[in-house]
Amino acid sequence: MTAQQVGPIDYLVLEFPGARLQGKGLPALLDLVERGIIRILDLRVAKVTDTGVVGVALTDLDDDGELDLAVFEGATSGLLDDDDLARGASLVEPGNAVGMIVYENTWAGPFVTAMREAGAEVVSSGRIPVDDVVAALDALESAPPA
Repeated sequence: MTAQQVGPIDYLVLEFPGARLQGKGLPALLDLVERGIIRILDLRVAKVTDTGVVGVALTDLDDDGELDLAVFEGATSGLLDDDDLARGASLVEPGNAVGMIVYENTWAGPFVTAMREAGAEVVSSGRIPVDDVVAALDALESAPPA
């Protein structure tokens, strides 16, 4: 795989209060992967205790006897290491769990490749925080008509 074939790479750090991992977001995550919108590069989950971080197997996160994330077991690109997991864990309170996902936005790969072939280069990319988007939309809705 060349750099021209890769879409932007993003990550998410999720906190699960009380380390309750119910798997309710899994269908949406699987749907994104199956439709080719994203590709999971790394996926790790850990429980945060007062004394450290304990990795959690991706097979049965909620202890209900059903396989939850087994489809992603072994998903590792090397982009997310133990130091990253520790940094993610430092963002959550002891007694909670942390989930970290590194994923490729595969939907953007063909566009970026086409732009590079046309001589363009991606010089920056970023993300607008969700709270900022919601605030801007709320402001638009409450603004008087022009």
